[in-house]
Amino acid sequence: MADGSSIEWTQATWNPTTGCDKVSAGCDNCYALTLAKRLKAMGAQKYQHDGDPRTSGPGFGITVHPDALRLPYTWQTPRLVFVNSMSDLFHARVPLAFIRQVLQVMQDTPQHTYQVLTKRSRRLLRLHLEWPPNLWMGVSVENARVLGRVDDLRQVPAAVRFLSCEPLLGPLDGINLVGIHWVIAGGESGPRARPMDPHWVADLRDVCQEAEVPFFFKQWGGRTPKAGGRLLNGQTYDEMPERLAVSA
Repeated sequence: MADGSSIEWTQATWNPTTGCDKVSAGCDNCYALTLAKRLKAMGAQKYQHDGDPRTSGPGFGITVHPDALRLPYTWQTPRLVFVNSMSDLFHARVPLAFIRQVLQVMQDTPQHTYQVLTKRSRRLLRLHLEWPPNLWMGVSVENARVLGRVDDLRQVPAAVRFLSCEPLLGPLDGINLVGIHWVIAGGESGPRARPMDPHWVADLRDVCQEAEVPFFFKQWGGRTPKAGGRLLNGQTYDEMPERLAVSA
């Protein structure tokens, strides 16, 4: 939980659940898994539950934190809130009842705008939920193999539907942005960062412009997130959806 975030497209993070499992190529160098291991070694209470060593790691077992549900009620100033930067709310081991509790907190705090991101688009689609009007729902799309997540998201009645194409690991030829309100793109960072071809990003930007979908270029990546900067063809792209409950 953090009142403030270094992530360029949000203002705060809120983790009512922690932990996850690798499900696709975008998870291979997961920053959250590495951070959870470090937090476990530091004695952080929320990161003492280990995950399956084949798909997760130390401190990264799926854990729900009912006490964390109180946090958004304490924030007086409206803000953009990225939910579960250290987990996936729609992981199969997060109980449906708890997901509904998280959404109820969002409903109770309309002054904030919540951004939820998942790779589990099939579960997202199957659940029958009441979607708060201040919830932006997104899916991760790292390469063309997972473009089906976009089709699943398109059927979700969220006020804003968005894509996080980070780390972008391949071209997204044929991506369909009908019903999508925002696209974020970025390269991978860390000691094992995989390079991103500039053409992949430029092509995605062009598709967004043609579809009149706001485009946000987060970073080129490299050994550190800011190593390559944020300029794409000499320009910074910080476009956001129009449906903002707070000033971004």
